[in-house]
Amino acid sequence: MVGEEGQRRQPERRGPGRPRQEHVTRAVLDAVVELVAESGMGALTMDAVAARAGVSKPAMYRRWPTKQDLVLAAAESRIGPLTVPDMGDFRAELRAVLTARVEAYRQPGVDRLLAGVIGSAAEAGAERGAYRAYTARVTSETRRLLERGVERGDVRPDVDVDAATTLVAASLVFRMVGEQRTPDEALVDSVVELIGRAVSVTA
Repeated sequence: MVGEEGQRRQPERRGPGRPRQEHVTRAVLDAVVELVAESGMGALTMDAVAARAGVSKPAMYRRWPTKQDLVLAAAESRIGPLTVPDMGDFRAELRAVLTARVEAYRQPGVDRLLAGVIGSAAEAGAERGAYRAYTARVTSETRRLLERGVERGDVRPDVDVDAATTLVAASLVFRMVGEQRTPDEALVDSVVELIGRAVSVTA
């Protein structure tokens, strides 16, 4: 008969636990950003990331089956969705979004990482839907501000929300990746003024 004694002989089984999972995720995504910052996207291989993070490749592949998945996850760890409260004024809310993005873009390695994300999206075999989904998440708050402004009455109801959202996001990204200049407060001021004039009920 196997009673309490038999049960005592069985080792206690513990799952991986959230803290360990979070540690692995953070270590890997940090390693991606560090490698890209130091040597560019060309240095980014699954072997190099595993070695830098101190984790096994199987542990990585369970979370990110492809290099594309890994790059997008690293980008989102630095530049992901954000939330801005209702401030009662579209321009104030837009300034809050842009200011938060500028702070994120100033993190080490983010310029090269975003350039890599954009470049890899055009590679043969790239899963375009994954990039579109990431972009939609990152720009979702700008879209929400525009829609909220329409409902509130300080954004014109005929505004092309898709086009305005693209203009807001592209202004900072192109400054950083295309022009190789760090987005700053002056650019934020200009974008708020230009977009505000274009979409506000009263310019």
